[in-house]
Amino acid sequence: MKWLRSRGRVALVAAAAMCAVVAQPEASGGQVLPGLSGTAAAAEGPTPYEFDKDAGPGAGGTSTGDAGQLDGGFTYRDSIEPGKKLFYQLDLDDAENAYVSATAVPGLESRVDYGDKITVTMQDGDGKDCDSEQARVLPTGDYPQPLTAYVSRTLNGKEYGPCRKAGTYYVIVERESKPTSSPDAWDLELRFLSEPRLKAGGSTEAPEEWPSASPGPPSADSEPRAGGAGFSAATSLGDGEWTAEIHPGESLFYRVPVDWGQQLFAAAELGRSDGKGIVTGAMSLAVYNPARGLVDSTDTMSYNGEPKWMSTDPAPPVHYGNRFSSTPDKKAMRFAGWYYLRVSLNPEVGGKFGQEPYDLTVRVNVEGKAVDGPEYDGPAEEFNVSDENRDQADDGENPGDDKDSGTMTLVAAGGIGMGTVLVLGLGGWTLLARRRDAGR
Repeated sequence: MKWLRSRGRVALVAAAAMCAVVAQPEASGGQVLPGLSGTAAAAEGPTPYEFDKDAGPGAGGTSTGDAGQLDGGFTYRDSIEPGKKLFYQLDLDDAENAYVSATAVPGLESRVDYGDKITVTMQDGDGKDCDSEQARVLPTGDYPQPLTAYVSRTLNGKEYGPCRKAGTYYVIVERESKPTSSPDAWDLELRFLSEPRLKAGGSTEAPEEWPSASPGPPSADSEPRAGGAGFSAATSLGDGEWTAEIHPGESLFYRVPVDWGQQLFAAAELGRSDGKGIVTGAMSLAVYNPARGLVDSTDTMSYNGEPKWMSTDPAPPVHYGNRFSSTPDKKAMRFAGWYYLRVSLNPEVGGKFGQEPYDLTVRVNVEGKAVDGPEYDGPAEEFNVSDENRDQADDGENPGDDKDSGTMTLVAAGGIGMGTVLVLGLGGWTLLARRRDAGR
C-alpha cells in the first residue's frame, strides 16, 4: 500500500491505502482516528497525539532518488522505524526562507530511553548541509512524548554561500533508538512553511537587552480551557491563567498569538494529589515558534503531591533581527505568529499518585506593545498576527474541533460506509492535486 507523489500529483497504488489513511487508528495508542478531536478518544486515559486532519501521506524515500515531494504550506504524515532515514524533496527559489519541521510521536505504550532521538537535516542539491537539528528523549523525561525538530534555509541577506541557489533541496529525517527501546515505528508529522523575502533591507540588529523578570499572576480569575492533542489542534490562549485536566502520559498543546515587539512568558502548575513518593521530571513545558522551532523547554520538575509551578526562561521580544543571533532561544524568536506551548505529564506520576486526571494551570503573559513588522514582498501567511487571531485567542478556539472538516466529520457521525469514505477521500486528494498543479 503506497502513495506516489510527483510535484503535486497524487496517485493511488492500492485502493486499500485510502482506508488506511482515512480510517486507521493512531499508532500512538489506537484510541482516536486522524482528524478527530481528543473528545472522541476513550474517556479514560491519555489522549494520543492528534495529527493535522488535512495532512497528506508523506511517502519519504530511502534516498534522494525516490524522495517524497513536500509543498509549501502543507502538512504530511509518515512513519519511521528505528535506524532508518527518510528523504523528502522541496523546490526553492533564490529568495524565500524555508522551514521544515518534523514531529515524531512514539506510541503511548512504547518504551523509550535517554538518547532516543530524531535528527532532521536540510541539504542543497549538491549534498551540502544547510541546517541540522536534533530532538531527543531527555534523562529526566524518558517516557513517550512528541519530539519536534526543525530546519531552515535562511538567506540572511548574504550574496554568496551554500544553500542560496534556486533548485532542489532535500530534508532527511533519521531516527536513532537504544536496543532497549520499543522497535515499533514512530508516526511523523511534517510541516513545510515558506517566508517571503523583504521588500527592503530589514533591520538585522535586534535589541540586546529586554525584560527578564517574569510577570506576576494575572488580576483576573482563572478560566477553564482544555488543551488540544497536537500542533494543529492546539487550543488558543491569550493573556491570563487557564485551567485544564491532564492524564499521566498525556501531552496538551496550546497556541498564543505573539506579534512583532511582544514578549512571551509561559508557566504551568501541576495541582495537588494524594499519595506518597517523589517523581523527578514529573512534567515538561516547551515553547515553539510559528514554524515549530523550539524556543525553550524545561522538564526538571520534582513532584511530591504538592502543587508545583514551572516556567520556561524569558524569551526576547519578537524581532526580525533575532535570526542573526547565535543564541538558540533568541534566534527562534524571529517572526510573529502563533507560538505553541506543549505540556507533557510523566506517566510515572500515575504510578505513584494515581491514574486519575490531574489539575493543570497554564499561565500566559504577552508583554509589550505590538509594533509594525518588516514589509514582506508577498503574503506573510503564518508569520503574522491578525485581529482574527486575537479574537480566536479570546474565544479559546481549538482548530481540532472544526465540525465542518469533511470526511472525518462524516466518519465520526457514523452515517456512511467505508466505500463512501474511500470515494470522498480520493475526491479530496484529486482536488488537492489539481490545485497544486494549477499553481505551478
